[in-house]
Amino acid sequence: MPHQSTAPSVIRPLMAALAMAFALAAQAAPVADVHALAQQEQQPLLDTLRDLVHIESGSKDIEGLNQIAERIAGQLKQLGGAVEVLQTSDVYRLDDTPEKVGPAVQAVFKGTGTKKIMLIAHMDTVYLKGMLKGQPFRIDGDKAYGLGISDDKQGIALILHTIAVLQKLNFKDYGTLTVLINGDEEISSPGWRSTITRVAAEQDVVFSFEGGGTDGTLRLATSGIGAAYLTVQGKASHAGAKPEDGVNALYELSHQLLQMKDLSKTDEGLKLNWTVSKAGTNRNVIPAEATAQADARALRVADFDGLEKGLQEKVKSKLLPASKVDVKFEVRRPPLEASDASRRVAGYGKVIYQELGMSLNVVEKATGGGTDAAFAALKTKGAVVEGMGLSGYGAHSNDAEYVQINTIVPRLYLATRMIMDISRGVLK
Repeated sequence: MPHQSTAPSVIRPLMAALAMAFALAAQAAPVADVHALAQQEQQPLLDTLRDLVHIESGSKDIEGLNQIAERIAGQLKQLGGAVEVLQTSDVYRLDDTPEKVGPAVQAVFKGTGTKKIMLIAHMDTVYLKGMLKGQPFRIDGDKAYGLGISDDKQGIALILHTIAVLQKLNFKDYGTLTVLINGDEEISSPGWRSTITRVAAEQDVVFSFEGGGTDGTLRLATSGIGAAYLTVQGKASHAGAKPEDGVNALYELSHQLLQMKDLSKTDEGLKLNWTVSKAGTNRNVIPAEATAQADARALRVADFDGLEKGLQEKVKSKLLPASKVDVKFEVRRPPLEASDASRRVAGYGKVIYQELGMSLNVVEKATGGGTDAAFAALKTKGAVVEGMGLSGYGAHSNDAEYVQINTIVPRLYLATRMIMDISRGVLK
């Protein structure tokens, strides 16, 4: 019986189907060497986290910030980066900015490719010096506790050990991998906001390693935070004998606050709420000065510009012409707005998590307070993704701040794979 060959028209579709099946199978499982190294890196990361937590580094503790900066810089140098501990002279003075602002650590790793990737976190905390004594680093079950562990020392540790995984893989397909860790985030980054914006403007992707909350959510948008300061100068006089000789600053302040109540646009996410006021010295004296402060929130950068113009326009209308009214507005943090580039990168993160049999939540509607990711997004056309850090809870709380240990390996895997695939052009 003659041999009958299989027609090419049958073979080609079969081969294509097999190739697709193999590709899907590969995509469905984690990349073995990356995952194995992430597992090996869990204990070293916990060791680093212990060391970082045991260095007190409140935003105004310059000695502690210098100490932790040197600790971080040393580890980055061991990993092969070109490292600098930076001091700033470009300070954006806010109402509560201290005289001296803490340092930042910058490291640049040069590769053989073209993509520019930036990793950011912060080393300062909200805690006062001396609080560590009664609350050292500790592990209890599947949680690691410590002051500042979630916000944001876990972010630093994740960056350091993601780079360690890349080094062990001998991966250098990126163009540059830049690390920037600042010491003033908790006081609205007055010293390093301009540096973050400048360096981020050159990047293809910026990953911010603030915590991922209790469920590891990636965030593409955060609220902007602003503050308004209203000052009224009047004239003191006797409240009983000669009130007409005075200019009542409290009356004028009240007028100003009432006429500014319509500046909020709640349906658009723009909120202005006056929260603090002060006037007068004695019951029988017409107050010569009155002040007030307001909290402002916005979802779009342009909304703060419009709000500031609205405030300046309102104070032109006075109840008492002889009074002097001044208003100052400061952007403590701009909003982070979701972009198409950020959506693509975060969406790819979902695919990577699926390889681990896990789901990854991505939110592009602003929630919670602002972060340094918003400064990174101001001038860049690249993606900016927030929340790359470990899952945890209790930021800014006393003896309740923790991270979930079982999120270390997935987060190391996610960050490493993101950097690798972006560098290789797998994600366009």
